[in-house]
Amino acid sequence: MDDNIHRYAKTPRAWQAIARRDLLGREAHALLLMVNGRRTDQEIARLLGADVKPLLQDLEQQGYLQYAAIVVPETDDDALESV
Repeated sequence: MDDNIHRYAKTPRAWQAIARRDLLGREAHALLLMVNGRRTDQEIARLLGADVKPLLQDLEQQGYLQYAAIVVPETDDDALESV
């Protein structure tokens, strides 16, 4: 089982594709609508009721999606360690 957290964000190309529902097909269009840079691939799979990893990877390779950076806020403990 893959324990990595993958989050994707739409590229400008994805935003253009969303406006044309027939461009990518129903499944890919629905996936693009769900991707927001905060949802993980696992959350999207639960929402759509299907394994979406292959489609996410295809859309990334085609330039519709990009990895979204996961920002972990600095805690007070982290700030003390750097002093």
